[in-house]
Amino acid sequence: MKRISLHIIILVFIFSSFSFDSSRKPNWGFFAHQKINRLAVFTLPPEMITFYKHHIQYITENAVNPDRRRYAVDYEAPRHYIDLDVYGDSAVYKLPRYWNDAVGKYTEDSLQAYGIVPWHVHLVTYQLTKAFKENNAEDILRYSADLGHYIADANVPLHTTENYNGQLTGQYGIHGFWESRLPELFSSDYDFFIGKAEYIDNTQLAIWDAVKDAHLALDSVFDFEKKLTKKMSDDSKYSSELRGNVNMKVYSRDFSKAYHNMLSGQVERRMRNSIKLVGDFWYTAWVNAGQPDLDILINERPIFNNEKLFPQFSDKKLRRHESGVQN
Repeated sequence: MKRISLHIIILVFIFSSFSFDSSRKPNWGFFAHQKINRLAVFTLPPEMITFYKHHIQYITENAVNPDRRRYAVDYEAPRHYIDLDVYGDSAVYKLPRYWNDAVGKYTEDSLQAYGIVPWHVHLVTYQLTKAFKENNAEDILRYSADLGHYIADANVPLHTTENYNGQLTGQYGIHGFWESRLPELFSSDYDFFIGKAEYIDNTQLAIWDAVKDAHLALDSVFDFEKKLTKKMSDDSKYSSELRGNVNMKVYSRDFSKAYHNMLSGQVERRMRNSIKLVGDFWYTAWVNAGQPDLDILINERPIFNNEKLFPQFSDKKLRRHESGVQN
């Protein structure tokens, strides 16, 4: 596999995100993932929002479960990205939107090697729909939290390229800079009023539209950082901040602000799109399940099974079953 999974004992290091880590980092950062899931709850209609608000702490805190699993199971990492550039020019327009078609053209091993986030979003949407049909409160919450994570990842430009951390262009560390540092510094000024969740006719095409929009923003992500780096010295570009008891190298606030301004609201737009799409997908799964009464589940106390958070089985069979399902 292209990305090497680490032993579960290093899970503790996830919580001290470092901008210059060379591995696939906790995507959007814990802060942004949790904010996206939490705000998506408030896009839901009355028939859903009572249940989701009752469990909003779970939905928020467990937005990062897929990142935790990346350090525990071998097959989790490819679910967070897709390296479109390895497929050639205009791949974002040409790649098959449906899993079986993609496997037929490239083989499953090749797809897994370069990321499967848009196809995996559809799988989790299927799982959430099934949970709604079965009135399974535990699975509804678990798959809702997971789905929010993967949808948010699909909206990150740096999750659509093999050069995900600038390692191929001398911009090492740009991954954590864009998706963690900038939201943490500036999202308090963002406009997150995005309206109500809407039904999506075809969720597979919808998530691919998000991936396409994210990928088209990629040039600006790299070009603006490179231009700004030429104007500022390393002393101006970097600073140190105390994280816990450790002084860590970070992008300076001045450099971060200048870069954020050059992007002209790009990070805000990707976060807004993530929030809207998460709400839309939750709502669509509920509608496709027959709009079950969630209020009857309010008083249930789901017993969350940790084995489901870190499953040791392959989902290949389930993926093959659902891959032909179209909304």
